[in-house]
Amino acid sequence: MAVLKGITWNHTRGLLPMVATAQRFTELNPDIEITWEKRSLQEFADASIEDLAKRFDLLVIDHPWTGFGAHTNAILPLSDYLSADYIKDQEINTVGKSYGSYVFSNKLWALPIDAATPVAAARLDILEKKGLEVPQTYDDLLALAKKGLVAFAGIPVDVLMSFYMFCCSLSEAPFQSEEKVISVETGKKALQMFRELAQLIDPANFNRNPIQVYEAMVNSGEIGYCPFAYGYSNYSRAGYSKNLLHFYDLVKLNNSPMISSLGGTGLAVSSFSKHIPEAIRYAEFTGSSQVQQNIFADNGGQPGHLQAWKNDRINAITNNYFKNTLPALERAFLRPRYSGHMYFQDHAGDVVRDYLINGGDEELVLDALNGLYAKSLKLQNL
Repeated sequence: MAVLKGITWNHTRGLLPMVATAQRFTELNPDIEITWEKRSLQEFADASIEDLAKRFDLLVIDHPWTGFGAHTNAILPLSDYLSADYIKDQEINTVGKSYGSYVFSNKLWALPIDAATPVAAARLDILEKKGLEVPQTYDDLLALAKKGLVAFAGIPVDVLMSFYMFCCSLSEAPFQSEEKVISVETGKKALQMFRELAQLIDPANFNRNPIQVYEAMVNSGEIGYCPFAYGYSNYSRAGYSKNLLHFYDLVKLNNSPMISSLGGTGLAVSSFSKHIPEAIRYAEFTGSSQVQQNIFADNGGQPGHLQAWKNDRINAITNNYFKNTLPALERAFLRPRYSGHMYFQDHAGDVVRDYLINGGDEELVLDALNGLYAKSLKLQNL
């Protein structure tokens, strides 16, 4: 029997669909056994996939690691192993830029099995009790925040993603040149707008990731609305938590919905695996339209296949999570994925978070970000 090990992240959305698909795959292929381990969300964002690839056959990865994985040859180019028809189906049924987020050097390095971007979430019972409605515009959001009912994820990596969101929503995407992250004009305005909102939320949120924000929302009666955090359809499923969340597209800024930063996860195969053919077969199974719309979605997964997002049955059991938030996915900003970019991502969030908490000179903040960016570009050539 071939025994394969996989590594994913520690949440129902990250673990259960992998365990469920592995179980069914083994039932169909009794000579292959797959076990899954989990790591924290922070480790998921930070830990080097090169180290993990030496210990695991299968890796659920964050797409900014794609360039590093390709550069180090730690993971396999799946487009060299899967049929052209299968790859074409993945490309056609991408959720936003999810498919493209795992393409590097014209090869696909992971299957987009999970799709996500920051979206809005509401405790309708809290808002209705207070005679309030779900915000539609950024001004509505500020007004609700002044009532003390708003929260967002404030740990470094999440505020960095939100900074990108403010820049994109002000009509300038970051990283358009190799000299600077963003123009001074847009960068300053984005920082100032973000800090204005940040001053209206409970400081406890600066220690919360999206999961912790949602847990705080469903387990207390204090937070009525989260304007942007990476979406988790689990909380929109009846019975999953003490209280139900309803998810929506982002509010409008200057008459257009805000543009968030693409997330989601991909399933990669380690180049160090002693069971590459078996690992490829499991990846193909898990990323297929049939499995994504059924076993994967039914076991807490947030599929990366477009047909699952449009599936009426899945939307019925998630209070239309997928249909409501799909527009946000379709316009989401794709972060850089060059091999040195993780250095920038690992450090830039601290700079933005410190500014949100303590204030300061916005141009100095942008200078610090530009310095980190320059260093990350040099790292990609080492």
